[in-house]
Amino acid sequence: MEEKTKPILEVQGLTKYFDAANGKKVHAVENVSFTLERGETLGIVGESGCGKSSMGRTILKIHDSTAGKIIFDGVDITNFNAKQMNPYRKRMQMIFQDPYASLNPRMTVGEIIEEPMVIHKMGTSAERKEIVQELIKTVGLKPDHIRRYPFEFSGGQRQRIGIARALALNPEFIVCDEPISALDVSIQAQVINLLEKLQHERGFSYLFIAHDLEMVHHISHKIGVMYLGNMVEFGTSDDVYKHPLHPYTKALISASPIPDPQQAKEKHRIILEGEVPSPINPPKGCPFAARCQYCTERCKTEKPQTYEVGAKKVACFLYEPEKIAEYEAAGKTPEEAVFGKKE
Repeated sequence: MEEKTKPILEVQGLTKYFDAANGKKVHAVENVSFTLERGETLGIVGESGCGKSSMGRTILKIHDSTAGKIIFDGVDITNFNAKQMNPYRKRMQMIFQDPYASLNPRMTVGEIIEEPMVIHKMGTSAERKEIVQELIKTVGLKPDHIRRYPFEFSGGQRQRIGIARALALNPEFIVCDEPISALDVSIQAQVINLLEKLQHERGFSYLFIAHDLEMVHHISHKIGVMYLGNMVEFGTSDDVYKHPLHPYTKALISASPIPDPQQAKEKHRIILEGEVPSPINPPKGCPFAARCQYCTERCKTEKPQTYEVGAKKVACFLYEPEKIAEYEAAGKTPEEAVFGKKE
């Protein structure tokens, strides 16, 4: 019997607070746990400010964590210092959100892509330049682009340069921090197709952070939904997208645009009322309580734990084991019991 390969990444109870004024703390990431297998994409969705990017940067140890564990390829790197992290930096890279701000305007494209290899003292100058030429070709740019500067390129081309830079060290794990949000829709598809092609050819594992749930569903094997620093739902891509359980996930999906005007007209849109609470002063109970139509007094004072519902995990009192037993006794699925039958 073959031994099961260990996951590329395990995150256990990850928490990240940032210092704010008057001795207060910004609760950016709260007790998040998940596992990412090799060659898989985990999509992370949620509104702006929900902690997606902070989580990605903390996993890469751009930020130090406040609590929890980060286990990369079986090794606990949580408390590693810069020197200890050095060999792992080659194996974990990031594609940044803004292709206009993430490239040094004073460097040529060739220098930008070569820079990580220079920092890590990889190969000779001739060998590095050969790798740069291969990477330029891999991401769909032309050989003569190597000598040009970032300002000479479109947003989509710049993001391809950013991808080439991330690939320079031949990593195993890449955090894609909203890599398409600054691009036109037609260009977004090209970048997504490139990322999928590279994953198929090289076996990369992605943590793909985005606002667009439709896009995340397309590219991801699993989806995690975040709200105010908390992971409120986690499961396979199809399961989360087609059978959402958390009221926040349901609202996010209802807001996804539908190309067919007739279907869009018939679609029930869930309008969330109220404001997202401040991460400096998060609510005592469920983080989503103030905007949830199913909120009870208990939700306001007690934070729900994460319950397993089939293959999914959801942080909501509606899915406690006792409630699930009630739903089953009534001959209903949890989704039907809470939201009613689909039309």
